[in-house]
Amino acid sequence: MPLPLWHPESLAARLPFLRARTALTAATRAWFGARGYTEVETPCLVPVPGMEVHLHAFRSEFTPHLGAGTGRTLWLRTSPELALKRLLVAGAGPVFELARVWRNGEVSPRHAPEFTMLEWYRPGLELAGMMAETEAFVRAVSPALVGHAGVACDLALPFERLTMAEAFARHCNGLDILATEGDSARLRAAAIAAGLPPREGEEWEDLFFRLLLERVEPHLGRGRATFLTHWPTPQAALARRDPADPRAALRFELFVAGLELANAFDELTDPAEQRARFTHDVAERRRLHGAEGWDLDEDFLAALEHGMPAGSGIALGFDRLAMLASGARGIEDVQWLPFASC
Repeated sequence: MPLPLWHPESLAARLPFLRARTALTAATRAWFGARGYTEVETPCLVPVPGMEVHLHAFRSEFTPHLGAGTGRTLWLRTSPELALKRLLVAGAGPVFELARVWRNGEVSPRHAPEFTMLEWYRPGLELAGMMAETEAFVRAVSPALVGHAGVACDLALPFERLTMAEAFARHCNGLDILATEGDSARLRAAAIAAGLPPREGEEWEDLFFRLLLERVEPHLGRGRATFLTHWPTPQAALARRDPADPRAALRFELFVAGLELANAFDELTDPAEQRARFTHDVAERRRLHGAEGWDLDEDFLAALEHGMPAGSGIALGFDRLAMLASGARGIEDVQWLPFASC
């Protein structure tokens, strides 16, 4: 029977990884401080926890008993993104946060329902600049050679930049993913032609993600890190469209040693388009998850109406970075008291 996580022998086994995490935290703060970023703290308990359709949030009820106020439903945030963007509107300039976040139902060697997200935003920085900055940060705070689950990655090598269209063409037998965007029948036909038969009842998004997970992602971040860029617009709800090809949005994900490590946007600042996308996401979440859900974040949309500066932002899984930097096998090794101990 395994020892409880509070047992001294259990902590001793994890301590090398935890000490590496502590060093990583200090190096992260120093790196961003040297580049003019301000570290901030934003609320964890919020009316709208995030807009990602497929994430489940932890629900709470506010019941006032001191002072004025009315009861209402609140949620533990799935990301600090909407709060940090409010600070951009307010004129805070470049900001970063080591944010505690919660995602209900996520448990695996790479997932925990409570974890730390490193997010940073820089006004005036386009997506290519964010890739360069992310590459510099990861290389500065990590060993040159990292690995996970038998997959090695040399961070001294230039990070690969691969568009979603290139990735599908390369790993899905020439499939032109952007030509099928939003058209389920067309994607199913293209998948069949490429020798990738769809499952019964799969719509465009379901089939897109299955092909991405099964055929594309296993090839990314092996040997050297990979930026997967220019996502189909429906898969980037807070990213600006690519002016050169509106079918694609200016989004990237970073893969290192086979791990999805970060997700970034060249931020959408158009309040009308953002409202339309959020309205779609609210309806889609209710279709998929029934009663669980939340309305539009009207305060965030009001902030966009006031005016958010153009720029880019990124969310990086700090626990996963700690796993890579320390050589840990799983996320529990880099959390002082993991979820399983509660």
